[in-house]
Amino acid sequence: MAVDKIVLSPSRDIPFNKLVLAQANVRKVKAGVSIENLAEDIARRTLLHGLAVRPVLDAEGAETGVFEVPVGGRRFRALELLVKQKRMSRTQPVPCVVRHAGLAEEDSLAENLQRAPLHPLDQFRAFQTLREVGLGEEEIAARFFVTPAVVKQRLKLAGVAPALLDVYAEESMTLEQLMAFTVTDDRARQEQVWETVSRAVSREPYQIRRLLTEGAVRASDKRALFVGLEAYTAAGGPVMRDLFQHDDGGWWQDPALLDRLVAEKLEAEATTVRAEGWKWVEVSLAFPYGHSRSLRRLSGEPVPLTEVEQARYDALHAEYEQLEATDPADLEALETSALRLNAIDEELRGLEERPLVYETAEVARARVFVSVDAEGRLQVDRGYVRPEDEASVEPVPETSSDGTGGGGTDGFVAAQPAAISGSRVSAPVPVPTTGSDGADEEDAIRPLPDRLQTELSVHRTLALRDALAQDPDTAFLAALHALCLRIFHHRGSGSCVELAVTSVPFSVQPPDLAASASAKAIDARQCGWAEQLPKDPDDLWTALLGFDGDSRAALFAHCVSLGVNAVHESWNRTPQRAAHADVLAGAVGLDMVAVGWTATVEGYLGRVPKLRILEAVREARGPEAARLIDHLRKPDMAKEAERLLTGSGWLPEPLRARPEETPVAEDGDGTDSTDTDALPAFLTGDGDPEGEGEELSAEAA
Repeated sequence: MAVDKIVLSPSRDIPFNKLVLAQANVRKVKAGVSIENLAEDIARRTLLHGLAVRPVLDAEGAETGVFEVPVGGRRFRALELLVKQKRMSRTQPVPCVVRHAGLAEEDSLAENLQRAPLHPLDQFRAFQTLREVGLGEEEIAARFFVTPAVVKQRLKLAGVAPALLDVYAEESMTLEQLMAFTVTDDRARQEQVWETVSRAVSREPYQIRRLLTEGAVRASDKRALFVGLEAYTAAGGPVMRDLFQHDDGGWWQDPALLDRLVAEKLEAEATTVRAEGWKWVEVSLAFPYGHSRSLRRLSGEPVPLTEVEQARYDALHAEYEQLEATDPADLEALETSALRLNAIDEELRGLEERPLVYETAEVARARVFVSVDAEGRLQVDRGYVRPEDEASVEPVPETSSDGTGGGGTDGFVAAQPAAISGSRVSAPVPVPTTGSDGADEEDAIRPLPDRLQTELSVHRTLALRDALAQDPDTAFLAALHALCLRIFHHRGSGSCVELAVTSVPFSVQPPDLAASASAKAIDARQCGWAEQLPKDPDDLWTALLGFDGDSRAALFAHCVSLGVNAVHESWNRTPQRAAHADVLAGAVGLDMVAVGWTATVEGYLGRVPKLRILEAVREARGPEAARLIDHLRKPDMAKEAERLLTGSGWLPEPLRARPEETPVAEDGDGTDSTDTDALPAFLTGDGDPEGEGEELSAEAA
């Protein structure tokens, strides 16, 4: 039986002015490339696809010479635009396929439905081919009406390991997962990570990125900020970037090189500081919090402004006041004024923050700490004197009870400061001694015996205690004076009140303790008060007398606060101290969320079992969030939990507010009844009770 042969519709060139757009075109919604861009593409490449047309018939069914276009309406509109722009003749022949049979609407629908869209991978590879033949990213972007950033992204996708591209082509990998692999150009590493995640239950893109960047240093790390990208790349350091989401500058892949550059830059800065004549310069990326607490801080004098700097300062200050007094006419003027005010404020701060000049003798016995702050800026803390480096005190002869030198093997004792009585400083009363005329010693006035002087001073001390107890204001001032001597001048002999606050150094340093909000606030207060108090401790009493009541109270609170010790120590059980810390926290309304504590991998989540991690997420975000991560290995679970807990306000039990506390009872032998078994496992040590704190396996590394 003979098979009918297919006869294709004839094609012919029809002048454009003989074509009209048919209403039978099913495409009504605008989508895809714009008419303007399509017109530009036709102008560059001419028409790549002809139009499907049907003849327009008159009332008798005869052809009129005009053809309607049911298929190719967007191309027709683009050609029409080129004619309007006089870039194409109205009589320009247009290649067309002339259709007679069937319905115009059916032709339009079939042409759109049967068109197979280009697979994204084919597009990526096509862009790569264009790049290989010599087209630049800007030129490719211009030809296909996309941004250069889009071209870079597609070229990056085409550069993923071919094995992974095949997986993507088989639809065994999502586009988001493929995007995650572009973080690194190491194809072997890409394949290794895919082999790892393909066996896991969850294959989220963030996990792929995390594995690919493991061991690298984020560009937002303070070490990277301190060294700078230019210096790192100049030394040959590779950088990974994520073109598909914000990456804070990417990841630096050579931590060893970065650490070397940090050490070299710090040492170079330290060499410059040593040239200033300091006795000792200590260099470290970061010093433990409270490292300078027991040292005396030198007070320097700021370098005065030069005439040029003073003139500049006055001009900026006048401009600032003028801008503040001006009412901008519109929003644009307001924004311009705000930007200028910020710039002036920054320059004024630079002029006001003057370098300090210290006495040469003090510099010769003081030390300097050179480090990097949390924002990656060089931090130079000058002028700290150790007790053993203090200037020696000149000895003075000691007069014994019989009027002769004595009291020691060498006949000298250290000079003592004048005694403080009330607000007046009294010097020792000179005692007449035997004349040189050889008069009888029995007739001379001898100094009082030491024992008698001691007994008399006991009477006076007891009376002074009683009098001070009846004068709260002076008692407060005396306590404040004693505390300030200890804290700001590191001496206690200048006060008759034996009172001191001991700022115990922390035996354990949590991560980034010095960068916490509380540490910064305490250090700022310490520096602020140090600037207000006199340099000479002998002037301290008079200075405190001049303070108003609020200032004294604030200074007293600061001094007392430095003595707070609520640290849990397994070797030093002090339940009463811990209970009082809870009472004190309730009295001041302490809120650890408000002070900025948050659960991190390094500070909490990486040091507790998986069950506690899940419990934390469950309490903060609900059971659904906990189920999202309960299948992960502990390192991945901790990292995801950190992300989920951020901003939740969740706190572990030791940091939560406890409004009602009961005293902790002691056993009959006087020991604390709270034993190790009653404590949470994560407080008894840094170990991992479940043995789940190991790093990722070699396959995942």
